[in-house]
Amino acid sequence: MGTPNSSALQNQNVEEELSNARPTSILAIDIGGSKIKILVTGQGEPRKIRSSKALTPARMVQAVRALASGWDYEAVSIGYPGVVGKNGPSSEPGNLGSGWVAFNFAAAFGLPVRIINDAVMQALGSYEGGRMLFLGLGTGLGSSLIADRVIVPLELGQLRYGSGEKLGDVLGDRGLKRYGLKFWRRVVEEITPMFMSAFLADYVVLGGGNSKKLKQPPAGARLGHNLTAFRGGFRLWHLEDVQTLLTEESGLNSSASQHFNKWRLI
Repeated sequence: MGTPNSSALQNQNVEEELSNARPTSILAIDIGGSKIKILVTGQGEPRKIRSSKALTPARMVQAVRALASGWDYEAVSIGYPGVVGKNGPSSEPGNLGSGWVAFNFAAAFGLPVRIINDAVMQALGSYEGGRMLFLGLGTGLGSSLIADRVIVPLELGQLRYGSGEKLGDVLGDRGLKRYGLKFWRRVVEEITPMFMSAFLADYVVLGGGNSKKLKQPPAGARLGHNLTAFRGGFRLWHLEDVQTLLTEESGLNSSASQHFNKWRLI
């Protein structure tokens, strides 16, 4: 993940010197099943619009450029609600329109673009060192593991729960409506320590729009902030500045440590 062309990052048709630059102003885009939220470096209040099953990538770019009017930015980060490969989205999103796979986002924006799964972007923004498991409670169940400088996207929502229903269906919006808040909270309290033990995580971050429905997080977990996705988008262009336990324990500053400790996305 240390280079623009590594897995889950897209930087299409952009000059090499631009792709290797450290932009000071970044437009971070968090694409969800019901909303698109954007924020630029230095701004305090996100802007948002509704998304829908009619939203194609071309329409998204057009809408975001209009929504970001008046903001100056040099690069773009996108949190995408689906599987992302080395050339961008590798599967179509379930709650949006079609045409996302093979779409050239850099050409559409006219700027360098880095694109990553939305749960991974939230996880990156939530990371405070060590081994962290991120669970995103929203339209479905997003998940990612970060261990020092290694990012591992997960699909824990595909696991079966109870009578065989997918965990993502149980903990997503549909499950919350079907089973009610009390049952939903109980499942979150049940699976959080189980996953924490299974992944040997130092801590768990519970993010996503529905995390605020929890009275309090289970032991070993904390709630994510609603701006962490944007923080992850900004960090995507400055990974060498993200502090980890490796950096702290080595006694080196982030500039020195980057020579032998590169970020990787599995």
